[in-house]
Amino acid sequence: MKKIILIPLLLIMMASTEVFAQIGVRAGANVANFDGYDFNSRIGLHLGAYYQWDYNDLFSVEPGLFFSQKGYKSSSDNIKENLNYIDIPVLVRYWATRDLNIFAGPQGSVLVNRKYDNNGTISQTTEIVRGYDIAAVFGVGYEIFEDWNVQASYDLGLTSLNYFDVNVKNRVFKVSVGKRF
Repeated sequence: MKKIILIPLLLIMMASTEVFAQIGVRAGANVANFDGYDFNSRIGLHLGAYYQWDYNDLFSVEPGLFFSQKGYKSSSDNIKENLNYIDIPVLVRYWATRDLNIFAGPQGSVLVNRKYDNNGTISQTTEIVRGYDIAAVFGVGYEIFEDWNVQASYDLGLTSLNYFDVNVKNRVFKVSVGKRF
């Protein structure tokens, strides 16, 4: 899987004669849930850094490393499932205008920890959920002013989390603000 992601990225880098890159940070809110179930969404956060390679005026490639809170809570609020991940997206941005971009790409995630709270009874074992997740990410971003940006995105989980031996997938809506340096 790593080779599949890295090969197109390297080809794009080698094909360009001038590549401009910038490091940035991003933070924002997650609204996470599992697909196909009547749970309430968990509100969490995501924060991390990215490296943006501007291929030309129309395209850029952006790998990143983020901490991201996912999970759900029951409709009665007696059960809360907090899943914390390290997300590694590789996004391709299409710049529709100088300030507006549309992006998409794959994302690999590694489960860092878990906290399941059932009416005060706590479980932190990670054995009941798959330790990784693969997702497709897509969204829209806007440069609000020099080196500051906002974006909205959606993580569409593609692999089953095998949560308590049930086929569920992460679904996460994200809104964030970023700063490039």
